[in-house]
Amino acid sequence: MLLRTLLFLLGIGLISAPSMASLPTAVNGQKLPSLAPMLEQANPAVVNISTTAIVDSRYDRDPFFRFFESPRRQIRPASLGSGVIIDAEKGLVLTNHHVIQGAEAIKVSLVDGREFDAEMLGSDKETDVAVIKIAAENLTALPTGDSDALRVGDFVVAIGNPFSLGNSVTSGIVSAKGRQGLGIEKYEDFIQTDAAINPGNSGGALVNLRGELIGVNTAILGPSGGNVGIGFAIPIKLALNVMEQLLEFGEVRRGLLGVKGQDLTPRIANALGLSTNKGVIITRITENSAAEKAGVKQYDIITHLNGRRIRSNGELVNQLGLLPGNSDVKLNLIRDNREITINTRLDEPSYKKYSGFDAHPYLKGVIIGESSNLDEERAHLKVQQIDTNSRAYYAGLRKGDKIVGVGRYRIFKYSQLVDLASRAGRTLPLTIERNNENLLLFIK
Repeated sequence: MLLRTLLFLLGIGLISAPSMASLPTAVNGQKLPSLAPMLEQANPAVVNISTTAIVDSRYDRDPFFRFFESPRRQIRPASLGSGVIIDAEKGLVLTNHHVIQGAEAIKVSLVDGREFDAEMLGSDKETDVAVIKIAAENLTALPTGDSDALRVGDFVVAIGNPFSLGNSVTSGIVSAKGRQGLGIEKYEDFIQTDAAINPGNSGGALVNLRGELIGVNTAILGPSGGNVGIGFAIPIKLALNVMEQLLEFGEVRRGLLGVKGQDLTPRIANALGLSTNKGVIITRITENSAAEKAGVKQYDIITHLNGRRIRSNGELVNQLGLLPGNSDVKLNLIRDNREITINTRLDEPSYKKYSGFDAHPYLKGVIIGESSNLDEERAHLKVQQIDTNSRAYYAGLRKGDKIVGVGRYRIFKYSQLVDLASRAGRTLPLTIERNNENLLLFIK
């Protein structure tokens, strides 16, 4: 009897198996959900970006050969990536710094087949954000969402141009938020996702299911540069903040707290009789800084910044580097084993102006600014003004350039420029930083 029943059930299974070979197109009369309608709206806002760089030949890089003949320059493809139209009227496109780094020419291709030359408006290497512009009509921009409101587990879609195949779409979830300390960029606050991000996706869009831009795809972690389910995107709130500063100032003006610190280790905590061993102990405070004016003291322990837990000096530097000047911040401190809260406003970098002519006659018509409230690592000289008829302008120096060296020597003070320039012969060799690239100029 049992054997007969089993054979009967097996027969039913064999008969009904073919009906399971295809998925249903509807359930209870309702169509299955699809991302297609959202993607039809979002895809036109994601563009392909190709760049070319002009390089000197091997002989042109040798001063001996350059003396006898003019340089022979060669054009070569530099990179291929993606971008997102953020303002259709102005033709503004967000992408990654590493996509357009070193580019002499940038070309943007739309999904409708149109191609445009792009102008680079600004770039920030330290967050890997860049802004370019195209002169085009009838563009589609992606609406922006709230990247702060994202939750781990939210569904997301990555749109980009992997392996130069054209626009491609992958989906996944938010795996983690606030990823930092990865060593990918100097300042990091990544959204981690398992949506497949491959080479060529850089600068593309990470969108939510409403088609709102919540991140700019930037990097992957994998043994060979391919996707293994660990991708990272820059939160759109951070990218927009960087973009606004690039458009207004041509650079990112990061806020300055004016402290130096080190990790609070269990050994230091025990020596100081502290009840906590996580945070940053303040070892130095810059005179007249935001920290000093707010009452921060040496040996205070910073445990939170704007409500975010600070466990190491690296985390503190990273979080401060993501905030613009004049940002209001709240610090949670431990002082004498008591918890206190201090509110302050971050400073902006400030400059003391000097005449370039006083440093060297070849710098006549140049006004140079010396950063006055930056530490030695970030201090620099900056071209504040330059006469377009000057010798320096003819040699290639431009407003906004940072003068970081004379010859082989790094400089960050005006007095160093004066000293080294006085030793220069008939040619003044300057190393400058422009758009996060170092260039060598010879003024003669």
